[in-house]
Order: sequence, then C-alpha cells, then structure tokens
Amino acid sequence: MKTAFSLLFCFFSLGFSLVERSQFPEDFLFGTSTSSFQIEGSLKGSKGLSNWDVFTHIPGKISDGSNADVADDHYSLFLEDIELMHSLGVNSYRFSLSWSRILPKGRFGGINPEGIAFYNNLIDALLRKGIQPFVTLHHFETPQELEERYASWLSSEIMQDFAYFAEVCFTAFGDRVKYWTTFNEPDTFLKFSYFNGRWVPCRCSPPYGHCEAGDSETEPYIAGHNLILSHAAATNIYRKRFQMAHEGTIGIVISPNWYEPLRNISEDFSAVQRLLASDVGWFLDPIIQGDYPVEMREILGTRLPNFSLEEKKLLKTKLDFIGINHYSTLYAKDCISSPCKVDFFHGNMLATGSGIRDGLLIGPRTAMPSFYVVPYGIEKIIMYVKDRYNNIPMYITENGYSQNDVGTKDELVNDMERVRFLENYLPFVSRAMRSGADVRGYFVWSFVDNFEWSMGHTKRFGLVYVDYETLERTPKLSAKWYRGFLTGQRIVYKGEGHVKNLPS
Repeated sequence: MKTAFSLLFCFFSLGFSLVERSQFPEDFLFGTSTSSFQIEGSLKGSKGLSNWDVFTHIPGKISDGSNADVADDHYSLFLEDIELMHSLGVNSYRFSLSWSRILPKGRFGGINPEGIAFYNNLIDALLRKGIQPFVTLHHFETPQELEERYASWLSSEIMQDFAYFAEVCFTAFGDRVKYWTTFNEPDTFLKFSYFNGRWVPCRCSPPYGHCEAGDSETEPYIAGHNLILSHAAATNIYRKRFQMAHEGTIGIVISPNWYEPLRNISEDFSAVQRLLASDVGWFLDPIIQGDYPVEMREILGTRLPNFSLEEKKLLKTKLDFIGINHYSTLYAKDCISSPCKVDFFHGNMLATGSGIRDGLLIGPRTAMPSFYVVPYGIEKIIMYVKDRYNNIPMYITENGYSQNDVGTKDELVNDMERVRFLENYLPFVSRAMRSGADVRGYFVWSFVDNFEWSMGHTKRFGLVYVDYETLERTPKLSAKWYRGFLTGQRIVYKGEGHVKNLPS
C-alpha cells in the first residue's frame, strides 16, 4: 500500500494527471453547477422579491456591500453561457429555479409567464446542445411573501407552498427534465439562517449569535422538520402524477464534510460519528429510514420533533438518488468530556471541527474558511453514504475550489490551484466507484464566478472568469483543463504543488 501511494506522489509531483475520462462509464454525467440567485440577476423578467433580494440590500449584511441585482446577468446571457458550456464538452448542467421568478407571491399570487418562458428557453437550448438539465427546486432562496405571511420554514404551512411550487415546475418542465432535486444543502442554509443568524431571516440566540429573535437550540430543527416533510410532499406529487410519464428521477442534495478524529481517543472517534450523522443523516435518515439518526436523538432529545404516523406514511416516498456537495475534510474534537469554543456549525452535536492539529493544517487552505484541500475525503464520504444507505445512486453535485477576488484578471484566469484540485479529487471519485459505490455523475462548482451569498463578490469558484463591470466571460485554465479531460485533448504541463493528501 505504501509503495502504491509513493508512486502516486511521484506522478503528482511531476505534474501528470492520473485521471482519464475513460475511467468513468460512457453515460456518466459530467457537468457544472450554478444556482439561480447567484448568477441570473434579480431585476429582469417580472421576478418577485425573494428573501435574499431583501437581505442583500440591508447595509452591513454582505461583506463587500454588493448585491445580486445583476449578478452575472445569466437571465440575458444564457445562450452565450450555454455555448461556453458546450465548448467544455459537458453533458449535463445543474442549475436551480428561482421560486420567486416563477411564483412571485408563492401560492398567494399567479404564475409568472416570463419566468416559465425563461426556464423553458434555457432547458430547450441546453437540450439542443446535448446537455441534460439537472434541476434543483430550492437553493436557499424563498419568496419574501412567505417570510412575511408566516415566517416561511418555521411554519408547517410552507409544505403547501413548496408542494404547489414543485407541481407547477413538474408540469411546466418535467417532460424534458429527467433529474430533479428538491433542496440544495438544507443543513447549510438552516444553520446560517436559524443557528447563528448570519443569513436571512437572521434568527439565533446566545452563545451562537446575537439576533433580535430566535432560538438556536430548537429553530434549526423545527425548520428542518418542515423542510423534510416538504421534500416528501413534493416527491409524493412527482411519484403519483409525473414520474411514470416523464421517466425522471428525484432526490435531495446534502453537503457533508469528511471528518478525522483530532486525537486518537474514543471520544473523538465518537465525535466523528456524531458530526457525520448530523451532516448526512439529519435529512437522509428520515427520508430513507423514517426517523432522525440515533446519534442526533441521543444528544438533542426533545429538541428534535417527532414524525406523526401520517407524516411517516408521507416519508415512504423516499428518493431515487442522493446528491453530495463535498468541499472539505476536518478534524473532529469531542466537546462532552473536554471544553470547546462555541462552534455554531457543530455546536448542538457537542463536537467541533478544525483544520489544524498540532499546528499543522489537514490540507492546503482555500479562500473559504474551513475549506481545506484533502482529496481522499471525497472517497471517504462517498463510501460512508454508500454503506449507510445501501448504495442508493449518488451524484457529486458540487465539488470545487475557491479563490479570493484579489490580483489581476490574468492571475485569476491562470487558476493552477483549481486545476490541481480537480486532478487530485477526480481519481478518488473513480476509486470509490471501483470499490462498488454507485456514483453516476460529477459536477464542478461552479460554471462561472458568481455572487457568493453573504460574501458577495469576494470569492471566485468559477471555471469561467466574469468581469462584474462588463460581464465579459473568460474561460480560466481550469476550464481548458476540464475540456481537455472530457474530450481527451489533455493539457500537459509541468508544475509543483500537487496535493499529496492520501489515506494511510
């Protein structure tokens, strides 16, 4: 084993990639990902207000003071963007639908024909280029109308609205969309929205944050419960009315880290299991197995809601696949037997995550706090999900590298670090598949640089550089690498700095 890893080190240091498109099945989906709010622009197409439209105009909420009124103006430039995607050689594109563009006031108003027309045109243009739409219904944003009427995810009434939205989308687009996901990263937006209050609706309580209202101990789980049941309601509609005729599939997207114990003690090994159960099982266990993870019940007790018998019947609709957004690996430290600093992201599980042990980083830092480059982590999390859920089909719906928006355009376009990231992560996806994991697709986050939520335009994840003043698109070195990987016309270069994090 050590000899094999030493050989890998040798190849990586020489600058030659060990991963080839031929290592993946012919029908494997290779694509890129975006979300509607981050790229479309909010001012066009009779779009209603979303909670994020309102939030981004509150002074001090976005780190650079920017907003997504224009973003990348994908609404106007989608044909140009599809041409760029096609030039990469991708066969799929993952994007989300703006709820407030389609239903400006939720179920309390009419359907916006301009919103329906935009997404119809987008889907048709993708299919003409041989690119399969992979569509997410909810990617963090909700109509502001629902926030004002009944506090959105804190009310069970949200189920009716989400089910209605899903049915409108299935009816309008389902004859051409074969891959649906209900929610993107529910744990992420619930923790930032209801745990530490950094995102809309800015609800939290000490010591995790200082908000005007909220309860960090209970509200994330109330909102999560309503979200799980909303997934089940939408999936039930799809199963009964659309799936057979449209021959499509439906799933949900989670965003788990991989964790390694900080110390070689049983308490930290237990902390790993609690954090994995929270990252993965909080939403997948109820949907697939009918209830919350035991690891969460033991810690949270009555703070986790119970499913009624009627709700458990609804949950039997389950899902067809699991989407995995993976960005980082962290060390896990137990906080039951030893003190920890307040950790809003893991705090209620009495464990904390860190990228540092004995003064050494677990892997190279990226521009995003707590995102470290540890390639073997993607294989580990795939195998964990495989084993926990009996190898339900999986898609890597996001995996990508962040840059700070500093330096010249030429420096940002010459994104060698992102190339190395992709070169080093993809072999571990392939290795998981050779170990029996039913992985069916891989999507790079993201297609273009975009509005990165509360961080505004300070971070760049894109394969394509966007000048936010002119909106000019420029493919980066990573875009050329991805095209070469997908088409077999590889870029051969020499360089240093290939990541060497491999499991022992």
